[in-house]
Amino acid sequence: MSHVLIIGAGGVGRVVTHKCVMNKETFTKITLASRRISSCEIIQKELPAGAISVAQVDADNTDELAQLITKIGAQLVINVALPYQDLTIMDACLKTNTPYLDTANYEHPDEAKFEYKEQWAKHKAFKEKGLLALLGSGFDPGVTNVFCAYAQKHYFDEIHTIDILDCNTGDHGYAFATNFNPEINLREVSANGRYWEEGKWIETKPMEIKMLWDYPEVGSKDSYLLYHEEMESLVKHIKGLKRIRFFMTFGESYLTHMKCLENVGMLGIKEVEHKGQKIVPMEFLRTLLPDPASLGSRTKGLTNIGIVAEGIKDGQKKKIYIYQVSDHEKCYAEVKSQGVSYTTGVPAMIGAKLMIEKKWSQKGVFNMEQFDPDVFMQELNKQGLPWQIKELD
Repeated sequence: MSHVLIIGAGGVGRVVTHKCVMNKETFTKITLASRRISSCEIIQKELPAGAISVAQVDADNTDELAQLITKIGAQLVINVALPYQDLTIMDACLKTNTPYLDTANYEHPDEAKFEYKEQWAKHKAFKEKGLLALLGSGFDPGVTNVFCAYAQKHYFDEIHTIDILDCNTGDHGYAFATNFNPEINLREVSANGRYWEEGKWIETKPMEIKMLWDYPEVGSKDSYLLYHEEMESLVKHIKGLKRIRFFMTFGESYLTHMKCLENVGMLGIKEVEHKGQKIVPMEFLRTLLPDPASLGSRTKGLTNIGIVAEGIKDGQKKKIYIYQVSDHEKCYAEVKSQGVSYTTGVPAMIGAKLMIEKKWSQKGVFNMEQFDPDVFMQELNKQGLPWQIKELD
């Protein structure tokens, strides 16, 4: 039905590739590409012979990307490379008239800043070419956006508050490691927090705000307020919204290690001189930490990610909790990857599937909550991410 090009062969790329192969009636041809073709070949060997093709590409090079897209005749690009590379990949898609999908918004390489501004600025160009660019088709962002849209469609006349709640109890046995790219993970967590209330953004110090939340199947966990990119689009698209916040759980060991690394400058993203050479501390730290793609076979425990929405329905106050629980070991048994990669990669495949099947079809740059949530929610249940809804007092 369609030839898809997947760019990025890390943990999420592995999941996307496996799940596309499992949906071969939609993804009739699959090419996996990365800067290191050896990473693609490892994933290729995990799959049936002939299931995918592999290629080498530099995702920082728009012309090289465009040449590959044209050479293989790709009809959709799934970007699961680094967020720094979103713009070059989008430009390659514009150059070749190819629809685009990613899982995380653009991040500035030299600044710990996450925003959609530069991607949204490409709306006119994609619209004029009749192409859809779907942003943030992971879990958070991604599924959480769809949960909000589903709540808005079926449960509320107005949603007044949303709390996005992300819990991971995975234990990989290491003293310290990150479940996805260390640079992205540590920059996100060590940055100032932000939440939106009454029409303005309120900034907080890192980990300044904490609450205890009882996560179904997991239990009560300390949850810390962070800034997360899906809030930026949700404040534009959820009717009647007065406040939105994002919370994530962290163990004491993780927080202690991170604070120590921050105190000695290891989370720095600016070059420093070391023995006559220029190095970026965060990049050096990344070489010392375990590769997130290697954590799958070691990780045990659960993830629980969802949203709590409160608002009005038929003049009455209403509060609901939509969430999804995944088991790291079950995820690894299915696709050889831990649950954080799984919960990001499966929604990327689903978003691509809906685009190819024309169930989600627009021209321009769009976020997840701007589409009909029902078909996506149905696919979550089919593709390994079953969800639950609870009405709260």
